Amino acid sequence: MSAARRCRPPRALAGLFVWRLRNTGVRQIPYRFVHLYHIANDRVITFQYFNFLKRMYVTQYNKDLSQRAKPMSDSVVSPFHELQQLDQEKKVVCKISPVSPVHQSWSETSSRNELREMKSAAEDSVIPVGAKSKEDRQWKEMKLRLDDLPGILARLSKIKLTALVVSTASAGFAMAPVPFELTCFLLASLGTGLASCAANSINQFFEVPFDSNMNRTKNRPLVRGQISPLLAVCFAASCGVPGIALLTLGVNPLTGALGAFNIFLYTCCYTPLKRMSIANTWVGAVVGAIPPIMGWTAATGSLDAGALLLGGILYSWQFPHFNALSWGLREDYSRGGYCMMSVTHPGLCRRVALRHCLALIGLSTVAPVLDITTWTFPVVSLPINLYISYLGFRFYRDADRSSSRKLFFCSLWHLPMLLLVMFTCKKSVLEKEDKGDLQERSHERAMEIRLP
Repeated sequence: MSAARRCRPPRALAGLFVWRLRNTGVRQIPYRFVHLYHIANDRVITFQYFNFLKRMYVTQYNKDLSQRAKPMSDSVVSPFHELQQLDQEKKVVCKISPVSPVHQSWSETSSRNELREMKSAAEDSVIPVGAKSKEDRQWKEMKLRLDDLPGILARLSKIKLTALVVSTASAGFAMAPVPFELTCFLLASLGTGLASCAANSINQFFEVPFDSNMNRTKNRPLVRGQISPLLAVCFAASCGVPGIALLTLGVNPLTGALGAFNIFLYTCCYTPLKRMSIANTWVGAVVGAIPPIMGWTAATGSLDAGALLLGGILYSWQFPHFNALSWGLREDYSRGGYCMMSVTHPGLCRRVALRHCLALIGLSTVAPVLDITTWTFPVVSLPINLYISYLGFRFYRDADRSSSRKLFFCSLWHLPMLLLVMFTCKKSVLEKEDKGDLQERSHERAMEIRLP
């Protein structure tokens, strides 16, 4: 018993030590795991660290390669060095003197002296580009020379359009069923031409601010300032007053009245309507239809069905002619502020052109019915009328510049060809007189039969 009691304190101390060890060990286990984890992270090579080492190796290897590469043999020369070399070459070239022959003839020395004089004169006459352009941009006073005046007045009066007007009036005079009188024909042609020059000059006077915006009309005399507006008005008055007086007194009052009415219609109705409504095209067609009527009335002194037929042919012809022309000038007309069918109503423009192309066939057929031509005229004129109708249909279908240009150029030769064929197929005065005599005789016989 005594021995057992003696052994108890050591056993109790051992148990107390074990219990203390357990308690402290259990508590420190989490801290130890964390510490071991940090140690492992510090010592273990991760995937990111491996990539980092790989990149370092590659860069170091490439650097070694670049150090091993041999430099280029040709050194790059700086541009400044090149310029210095060029300057040196120029200096060297300048120092070289030409080798002249020992014996020079007198002709060679004189030619060289002449060349030197020409070069010095050319250098003296050279004007800087900037100064020249500056002078061009400045306003200059246009000096009118007497040599240029006829050409300026011809462009002011639209001489080509005036020639067309006079030719249509002459056709109307020639188609009249009366004997030809040369004096009356010349007076009628001169008066019609003067009236047309007056109307065209007044038209340009009114349209100066609008013509300056169009490429087609920007070179007209009034737009460029080649003549003054006062001179243009005086020229129009000097053409219009004698022209109307010549038609009224030298031909007949009816023709003079038609000429005055045509000037008024062109200058006071057609010109302002161009910026207001598309009706200006129809008014302009009436203006173009009056000259052949004036020619007819100048020959006969009366307004007959033949005069109206000629006016109707000119009226219908102008629609394919002008509509095809205005189709290619749509940008110009819109820039100038003009109200044209080709700009505002393109579909109507093409339809109207086609309708009046077909109307020419019908009007040609009416001529023998009114006893103006023989029945040969509608047959002979049918091919050219069908051709212009075909081009009018192409213009209506395609609606492009190519078809409009073809129709326009066709109209330029179609009208003189049609009037020429009409003149060749005209019924002569003798045939009409014989026909009139036969009608009078038949009427007398009928009266004699009726009488007892």
